[in-house]
Amino acid sequence: MPTVGVSLHFLNLTNLLPKIMTLKSFSLEAADELVLRYPALSALREPVVKSVEILCASIRGGGKILTCGNGGSASDAEHIVGELVKSFILPRPITPKQREQLEQSDFADWETFADKLQQGIPAIALTGHPALSTAVSNDIAPELVFAQQAYVYGRPGDAIIGLSTSGNSKNVVNALKVARAFGLKTIGFTGSKPAQMDALCDVIIKVPAEETFKIQEFHLPVYHTFCIMIERELFS
Repeated sequence: MPTVGVSLHFLNLTNLLPKIMTLKSFSLEAADELVLRYPALSALREPVVKSVEILCASIRGGGKILTCGNGGSASDAEHIVGELVKSFILPRPITPKQREQLEQSDFADWETFADKLQQGIPAIALTGHPALSTAVSNDIAPELVFAQQAYVYGRPGDAIIGLSTSGNSKNVVNALKVARAFGLKTIGFTGSKPAQMDALCDVIIKVPAEETFKIQEFHLPVYHTFCIMIERELFS
């Protein structure tokens, strides 16, 4: 059965992740706003909070976030990464120490970098890399296109977000299986129907819709809320 808990898959991971702590009230306000704006998503407040706790623990532990999906969900996977790697709502200036490192670099334009670079969250969309993706599809198996990348990029304590409107997309399901086997935390986005993804995710976000476009319409405000909450936790 799926769970919205945060228990680790392997006992030896307890030393790799910091203790999952209660989120700031400032962050939780974003979850409250989500269900206020979208009453149909009110049942998702707890899984949203649990997901953000897992993702923040991963990042604070030096981990990264992987994302994957097909079609419109591939765009969503890319969209999530775009909001994480650069600033989303809040400013994310580099640290004073990093600014000092740039100043000591002796590059004449160091101030341009110091003023414009932004702190980011390590995140990789497995939907890009066309040469790699087509090579895996041709040389290994199309259904392993995300699993191969999850195996290579993933490390214990990292997290993967899989998006599938059916919840049964073979390449997403396989990526989640490999991720679980190698100690990554797994979060899934899907629709209301029972699906293979349900049992493979530490947290499953099941929006109240069955048609693909309606599911995707609900996914967007949920993952935007993820990104807002993560940013508030790490950069506010």
